[in-house]
Amino acid sequence: MHDHSNIKEHMTVIGADGVHVGTVDHVEGERIKLTKNDSPSTEDGQGGKHHYLPAGLVAEIEGDTVRLSATAANAVDMFEEAE
Repeated sequence: MHDHSNIKEHMTVIGADGVHVGTVDHVEGERIKLTKNDSPSTEDGQGGKHHYLPAGLVAEIEGDTVRLSATAANAVDMFEEAE
């Protein structure tokens, strides 16, 4: 378990496979909020939404990169949308 206070705004989030998942907006409790810029557009063509990832997926923090224990595809499947 990592100290989530080490996760800072604008850090890059990558999956265990090295594939880009998103960019940290900030940490809310036990969830990492990703920026809208990395989120896919919605079906109606509007901009993306904030997505959250469980902070428990963090495998390591190295420099400005947060590496997850899940692959990027698996992490995206775990996205929670902002309410």
